[in-house]
Amino acid sequence: MQKNILPILSLSAACALPLSTRAADVVAQPGGKVADAPPIALVKVADGLVDPVDVSAPNDGSGRLFVCERHGLVRVIKDGKLLDKPALDLKDKTISSFLEEGLFGIEFHPKFKENGKLYVSYADLWFNGATLLTEYQISKKNPDRIDPESARVIMQIDFPYCNHHGGKMKFGPDGYLYVGVGDGGWEGDVISAGQDLHTWLGKMLRIDVNTSTPDRAYGIPKDNPFITPKQQMTLFGISEKQFSQIHPLAKPEIWAYGIRNPWTFSFDRKTGDLFIADIGQNHWEEIDFQSAGSKGGENYGWKFMCGSHTFPLEDDATNPRVGVLPVAEYSHVDQGNCVIGLGIYRGKEYPAMDGIYYSADWGSGKVWAVKRDAAGKWAMEEMLDLDTNLRPTSGGEDEAGNIYLTHATANYGGPVDPAVNEKGAVWKIVPADKVPAGAVTAPLQKK
Repeated sequence: MQKNILPILSLSAACALPLSTRAADVVAQPGGKVADAPPIALVKVADGLVDPVDVSAPNDGSGRLFVCERHGLVRVIKDGKLLDKPALDLKDKTISSFLEEGLFGIEFHPKFKENGKLYVSYADLWFNGATLLTEYQISKKNPDRIDPESARVIMQIDFPYCNHHGGKMKFGPDGYLYVGVGDGGWEGDVISAGQDLHTWLGKMLRIDVNTSTPDRAYGIPKDNPFITPKQQMTLFGISEKQFSQIHPLAKPEIWAYGIRNPWTFSFDRKTGDLFIADIGQNHWEEIDFQSAGSKGGENYGWKFMCGSHTFPLEDDATNPRVGVLPVAEYSHVDQGNCVIGLGIYRGKEYPAMDGIYYSADWGSGKVWAVKRDAAGKWAMEEMLDLDTNLRPTSGGEDEAGNIYLTHATANYGGPVDPAVNEKGAVWKIVPADKVPAGAVTAPLQKK
């Protein structure tokens, strides 16, 4: 797709500002101050896990947490204890020999308590690492087990390379399932997927799992932004803006684009706002934001932009500036190399944490608070600098609104079998002055 015909849609007000001023005014970086953010600690919830990479709650009043182990097991934490038997075993179907493949996530239907439906995404061994989004039913005999015979594949997403798969899913406040899909891998978006509306790669997708069509196991929400109804062709009497919004070959599942690797993303359960932690290239990590009132169609800039910076940096003077800027970013020089979104705290137990979006970095172990002040300015404040043996891999929240962090010591070039890695754990974020007596807290870097 040529640079001069890129479909740049739904740009935020921030992007209407002159480029020379908008980045400094809009994009937060570490070193800021989040007003009234309390000091925090990580309290261990469970350990002995194999590369845990996701935490999700069924929101059925049970208080359980379901944890994805990257090699293909779904585990259950119940009444504060990790159950011995997995809820689901997909090890014979999951490829996990490379760090960015494996069992990605589990998400429960908004009406799970009534219908027992849940969704699992994983890199399928038999389909060359394609991501399979699969619907399951909870077992009628044992609510701590998932019925393997109930599997119904909702979507298959093929990839040319073994990295940048994304893979997480979340139900939005509108009841639709959102899916984060990476740009297909290698490095630098070599297939230019981020800006290409003809592919699912490099996108946030939005689908309706409650309906289906003869050719899809899901429906397309009627208000998705890139649906072009069949129509007669008209050459004249139409404005340029109207022409720019005609995309007859665009994938109708697309909700937003220009994304590199949205490994983690979170909805604010109170406001409906969406935060996307988009893993960057060689120099910058970014956190994108979409307000609850968005009609979709945002272009977050990749591969022309990485954070508020153009790509490649060597050609900054001549590169195009494209898309919606992130609300926060940080440099690989001294902050980390892989942004991990944890979630927005909306629990009642720790009101001082209310409304704070927590993120971390897999490489450095740093944990930040990100929040917008009353004047609309974003700030990013470092809250923890974890011991280097702790590598944040993902996050999640429970029914009460508490935020969790998973960590695993898995590494690039590591063992082919994740089961031989040092075991990982699940940690809960709590205010530092609310750590329960006798609890194990995560060790920090020695200053």
